[in-house]
Amino acid sequence: PESHSGIKTASASTVMAVNKLKTMDDLGGPSFMTTLYWLFVKGYFQTTQQLQIEHSKIYGPLWKSKYGPLVVVNLASAELIEQVLRQEGKHPVRTDMPHWRTYRELRNQAHGPLTEMGANWLRIRSILNPRMLKPKHVSSYANTINGVVSDFICRLDLLRETSGRGVMVNDLTAELYKFAFEGICSVVFETRMGCINEVVPKETQKFIFSVGEMFRLSPIVILFPKSFWPYLPSWKKFVATWDHLFKVAEDLVKNKIDEIQENVHLDKEIEGAYLTHLLLSEQMTTTEILGSITELLLAGVDTTSNTVSWSLYHLAKEPDIQEQLYQEVINVCPGDKVPNSDDIAQMPFLKAVIRETLRLYPVVPGNARVTVENEIVVGNHLFPKKTLFHLCHYAVSYDENIFPNPHTFLPQRWLRGGEDKSKQHPFGSVPFGFGIRACLGRRVAELEMYLLLSRLIKHYEVRPDPAGTPVKPMTRTLLCPATPINLQFLDR
Repeated sequence: PESHSGIKTASASTVMAVNKLKTMDDLGGPSFMTTLYWLFVKGYFQTTQQLQIEHSKIYGPLWKSKYGPLVVVNLASAELIEQVLRQEGKHPVRTDMPHWRTYRELRNQAHGPLTEMGANWLRIRSILNPRMLKPKHVSSYANTINGVVSDFICRLDLLRETSGRGVMVNDLTAELYKFAFEGICSVVFETRMGCINEVVPKETQKFIFSVGEMFRLSPIVILFPKSFWPYLPSWKKFVATWDHLFKVAEDLVKNKIDEIQENVHLDKEIEGAYLTHLLLSEQMTTTEILGSITELLLAGVDTTSNTVSWSLYHLAKEPDIQEQLYQEVINVCPGDKVPNSDDIAQMPFLKAVIRETLRLYPVVPGNARVTVENEIVVGNHLFPKKTLFHLCHYAVSYDENIFPNPHTFLPQRWLRGGEDKSKQHPFGSVPFGFGIRACLGRRVAELEMYLLLSRLIKHYEVRPDPAGTPVKPMTRTLLCPATPINLQFLDR
């Protein structure tokens, strides 16, 4: 009998606890009209990352907002973000990206790792993962990437001579954009695209433009219900942009298939990088490979180029930090030695510079999760299945309780034994996401950024543009510089 009553009281208290939980209706936050006012009257449409900070000041760390047809639950504290991510289940869903997905359905294209969901997402991810994330495969890409870095340095020299009066490089981000595209293509297709040649092929130029357009049009399309899309000029442009992206990827995949068949025909040993591996392993259909490759290219361009741009921008402004990095690089790689993956492992300060850049400028300023599998409790609120959570990474990156002097560029805060290290919350800065749905290209992206930055600093002393004004970030789906970054590159 005692045990019975014990069970009774236990269940009663559980019921009480659940009843104490608040629900979505208890959350404050702006209406859709208020949000439109902030975006278009107060002018936050291009600086939505800043809106996270403004709204969290008004509504606290947990609030809901309406964005067109969507209801979004915003989380702007490391603890709350951790609570959502730790409950993400076997098949985490980022958002259903309806505009990206609708395009694929319209054109019968396969979903890739960004847009796919559920068990099929898991299948595709597990095929793509090993060669993207395993260190032994990744370090084999170092030679390929180093080749692209060498060409990029030649390109900078050319720019300095032709239009920079011997020192200036104008609109560095655009140049780094070409570098990043060349880099990802060289890893995925083992093909050089000529992005950093003196004359960039028309196709490539158009591809680069299309990536930018697609990110620019995304937040506009999503403001409208799906039934309106066929009548929107921006939807038509959006579709045309994706058409071009797929066409470029398709040509590259076709060329690879032809080349492999040619080699089979000649009985040649076929040893290739990423795409060859996918085509030969026959675990994915060609359409699926195409969907994945297109998304890999997309994800691999803006992300690394913007990060390296911001790094150089800050290193130019902080000569002491630049000097500390220079000393580290020449200690590990004296003389003409070109850094490889093993050398990078001995450059903690280099890694800290990139980490700090990603804290100040998270490429994905806000990530999302849809709770698919069950209802979850976050911050003492019970949320139903299918709740769309917006993780405000940008706001958390600037939380002074986690990062003292949040607006200051301080790479040393990431070094072991740094005085701030104890304060840091593991979810304070998660630029590559978390868990099984984290960034697929992380290892390749980091390697690319480390190899490039270490060589640039070894070659050049970087100084600010004497005529320059401060550069602020803006959001076009991803965070990028709002105005061109121009810097002086002096030979060392």
